[in-house]
Amino acid sequence: QVQLVESGGGLVQAGGSLRLSCAASGRTFSGYAMGWFRQAPGKEREFVADINWSGGSTGYADSVKGRFTISRDNAKNTVYLQMNSLKPEDTAVYYCARRWRAGWGTMADYDSWGQGTQVTVSS
Repeated sequence: QVQLVESGGGLVQAGGSLRLSCAASGRTFSGYAMGWFRQAPGKEREFVADINWSGGSTGYADSVKGRFTISRDNAKNTVYLQMNSLKPEDTAVYYCARRWRAGWGTMADYDSWGQGTQVTVSS
């Protein structure tokens, strides 16, 4: 199992930006696609973004498309989530996860999860 550690969360005003990082342990990081999810208080965990093993293919939830960018650096075993034009409704705990199968976008597609990092957007 890979270990994932998220960082970069914090408090930001609406319209601001944050960059989340997810550092992975293990030598198999570069062979796997990765994803970001988020969970707001009282809500289900939801898909945010996905990136394939090479970084050449990405996918986004409609709610973040055009504002968030997922990327990865396989040499550093790290995946990033650049979040711009943040809105109060983006407030949530953000999780990174390793994808284990071809399909993407649901929690069942991912088998290893980090502990999460809190993002709070004030209005």
